[in-house]
Amino acid sequence: MPVPHDIAAETELWDAFAESAFKDDAEPVFCWTQYAGHGPGSELLGNPRRVLEIGCGTGRALAHLARQGVRAHGVDLSPVMVRRTRERWAHTGATFDRGEVLEWLAACEDTFDAVYSIFGAAWFTDPGRLFPLVRARLTPGGRFVFSQPPAIPGAYGPQGMYKGGFAGKAMFTYRYSHKPRVWERHLLSAGFASAEAVVLDAPKEGHIGTLIVRARA
Repeated sequence: MPVPHDIAAETELWDAFAESAFKDDAEPVFCWTQYAGHGPGSELLGNPRRVLEIGCGTGRALAHLARQGVRAHGVDLSPVMVRRTRERWAHTGATFDRGEVLEWLAACEDTFDAVYSIFGAAWFTDPGRLFPLVRARLTPGGRFVFSQPPAIPGAYGPQGMYKGGFAGKAMFTYRYSHKPRVWERHLLSAGFASAEAVVLDAPKEGHIGTLIVRARA
């Protein structure tokens, strides 16, 4: 059963996150995992001319791609985040929109060679609604790639998540967790030609790995 996302409340949550996410000395970087310098890089996107990041956060990955000559565009729910990414990375050529990802994709008429999410909108949006919209925005052969933490064993589907600290105003959202095979089934059901989901081990044994999912239109 779909969970009742409150977009206004979630916007407030991500605005609060944006206030703490930006660092003055941050540089463009592209990394799929939560461990600096670990795992693959932007090569998973192929050689795209135009890319879209959904839930683009601080914009560092888009700035990295833009510096390589890629037409890089991002969308994020938080107006604070988007304002800051524009201020910080406009000089790279990357562009940013504010929007709820499902509404934004449904209204979008552009196509992209790759769409991706790094601990972003693919983690926090119902895949049954999101994946068909992403598929519709990809060029033939285009790639959809996303990463996020793997599911905790036995905890699948939408999972509630409070803003960090478990104190203060009750701000929360939902994230989506599945076994790799289930992610693959969701993507194939949405019309993708192929899908592969794997968990990349952390650089230190016993630490949390990273789910990396790839699909091709």
